[in-house]
Parts: sequence; C-alpha cells; structure tokens
Amino acid sequence: MLGSVCKDEKTTLKALKRIKQAGYDGIELNLFMIESTPFIVRLLTKMAGMPVGKGANIYWPDMLKESRLKATSLHADLGSLENRIDEVISKARELDTNKIVITGMYRFDYGNYDDVKSLAKRLDKVGARLHESDLQLLYHNHNVEFLKVDNKYTAYEMILKDTDPDLVKVEFDSYWPAEAGVDFIPLMEQLGERLVLYHINDRGTRLKKVPITPILKSDSIELGHGNMPLKRILGLDCIKNVDAIILESHRNWVNNNPIESLEKSIAFLQENYSNEQ
Repeated sequence: MLGSVCKDEKTTLKALKRIKQAGYDGIELNLFMIESTPFIVRLLTKMAGMPVGKGANIYWPDMLKESRLKATSLHADLGSLENRIDEVISKARELDTNKIVITGMYRFDYGNYDDVKSLAKRLDKVGARLHESDLQLLYHNHNVEFLKVDNKYTAYEMILKDTDPDLVKVEFDSYWPAEAGVDFIPLMEQLGERLVLYHINDRGTRLKKVPITPILKSDSIELGHGNMPLKRILGLDCIKNVDAIILESHRNWVNNNPIESLEKSIAFLQENYSNEQ
C-alpha cells in the first residue's frame, strides 16, 4: 500500500501523516521497498500486486520520526538473513523494531517433503541468531504453504511442527488460507502465544458494472465490505494478545487509492476491536 505512493520524501511524508491522522500507530516496512533491489525482484514483486515504489531513495527513520509512526516490523527474505544477517539486524535497529518477518520463498517447492523439512531447519537457525540479538523472527504465510505434503500435512503445518516456537514466531495472514479454501480459525486458535502479529484483510468483490455471468472474481477489499469473518476473528483470545494488527491489501482499493482505502478500513477496526480488551 505504501510502495505505490512513495515517489519522493515529500509525497511519502504526506501519506504517512494521513495514515497517522486516520488513527494508525505504525507501519510495516520491507527490505525490497526500502533498499535498492535488482530489476527482476522489482518486476516479480509488481507482478504479484505489490509495487515497491521508490522507497530506496528515502531515509525511513526520519520519515517515521516526522510522522510519529512506529515501525511495527521489517520484512526480509530468508536469503538476505542467511547471507547478510548483520546488515539486516542493523537495519531493524535503525528502524527501532525488534521483529523481522520472513516474507515467503521464491522458486520454492512447498509440496516437497524434504524441501519443507530443510526450510524449517533454516528458519530455526536464523531465528536462533536473531534471538541472540534480542530480535524475533516471524514467519508470514501466503496461500502456497497450504499445499499438501505427502497427502498428510500441509507445508504450513510442517513448518509449525518442525520449528522451535521460541525461535520462530508467526505473523498470520488470514486472507491467504481463505483464498486457499482452508478453515483457518481453528488454526489461528492453535497458534496461541506464538501468534505475535496479525495481517488483517477482507475478501470480496467490487462491482464496476452488472456482471455478464454469475461467476465473480474475489479480491482484497476494505474491511467490513467483504465476506471474511472479521468480527469473529477480532474476538479470538489469540488476537487479543498480539503486538499489532496490520492492515494489508495489494490492490482493488476504493477509487484506486491505497490511502483512501486504509482510511475507510480503520473505521471498521475502531468499531470492532480494542487492544485494551
């Protein structure tokens, strides 16, 4: 949402101040947004519906200070954490956050038993290194983790089972298992205290004209305007204890404007959730 409006420091600060004014306390940043990245990474990210903008030209600690927003966490890819972890730790400390989130894996076979077992070991190793530096590693899911492995477990179930819960925490995104047809609320309840951050989004259809066929395409949509059981989710005990609830949608914004979209969504959060519960 931020990447699409980060043209320069002036436009970025203006957007951040609107976010603060709307009632949000912080934002989540991503390495591929705040660092210079190879063209192929930017292209793949854009194709996935997440434009990175020109955030690499912006000094984010100053933007956070001027807008009075906090950095809730920093997303990073596993390769960066394995190959240059000291740099990533330094970046997180610069942003004054203690949470680093794995964004998911490119070109990775989540249906392969040995590959998923190996991934769990890699996550534990990086999680241990971050733990030594008083940082938390969190794993963020998409829909690919809900592929079945050997027709028994999903890759996500294996990752949870085979990683140390003290070293690998969770940032759960309920949109993606819903997209994959998964009954995700029992899964969220099983996460318990391992669930540290929650990505909230709604899923529905925005009609621009009367449909030709009875088949509609679902996409992300402002909170309360779709069909996700968000009120039920926000009442779960595991959600009451998270460090932050983070709004995220990649596209399909009202008036094609991500800032208007997040302003519209916060009204639902303010009405249906209190972190003082």
